[in-house]
Amino acid sequence: MPGPLAKAATAIGASVVAVGGLLTAQAFEARRRIGPRTTTAPYADGRYGSGTGTSIRLAVLGDSGAAGLGAERPDDTMGAILATALAEVSGRTVTLSNHAVIGAQTSDLDPQIDRAMWTRPHVAVIMVGANDVTHLVPRALSARRLRRAIRRLREEGIEVVMATCPDLGTVKPVPQPLRAVMRRSSRRLAAAQAEATLAEGGRPVSLGARLGPEFDERPDVMFAEDRFHPSTDGYTAAAQALLPEVIAAWRLGGEGEILPALADDISG
Repeated sequence: MPGPLAKAATAIGASVVAVGGLLTAQAFEARRRIGPRTTTAPYADGRYGSGTGTSIRLAVLGDSGAAGLGAERPDDTMGAILATALAEVSGRTVTLSNHAVIGAQTSDLDPQIDRAMWTRPHVAVIMVGANDVTHLVPRALSARRLRRAIRRLREEGIEVVMATCPDLGTVKPVPQPLRAVMRRSSRRLAAAQAEATLAEGGRPVSLGARLGPEFDERPDVMFAEDRFHPSTDGYTAAAQALLPEVIAAWRLGGEGEILPALADDISG
């Protein structure tokens, strides 16, 4: 006759299987509610502003959020909003190049960085992580991959602003308890991303902590029609949260000195 420990292990195993089956079923249900993707992200690359002097080069890397999926127009994407605001603050034109790929995980950043290097950006904004959570990528592995990606950029003198993983617990089409699992996982990944970013000299911005409550309270406004990606209002809020760090990344280094990537431009 099995002992108490064996009985407990059997019960726990059965519970794990049952919970796993429930979460899998809920994942399929969430995909059904959200539906297939029927649109693409607006193309927003180009020059913003009408200032004088050397153009500031801004690169955006990451996943569908970075690409702007859900925005109604190119000017409504996060990258375009940041470029427009940076042009106004700096008095220069800003050249935006968006290399983000819909569905990208952190492991997909390297080819994006390869393409971004051709434009020699002064500042790179990264938004990635949600697909790592939905594809069950181990948090430590995701953070290591992000750290390597940021290191590549920093070694080229490029300042990095990292928009950490959003709070996936705000996605209402995902039923409970799966939504609670996604909330916990996305928050933990965001914390690991912030730590990795700081370790490589980047600037993390916690979108989940800053915007999660608003997305939770106003889903009809903050989410696009698919109820998964941000709407124009959602991207505007994200850009506003990132803008101070983007301006700081362009303007000053940690000790108040001109950034290496900009020194030649400013002195020329």
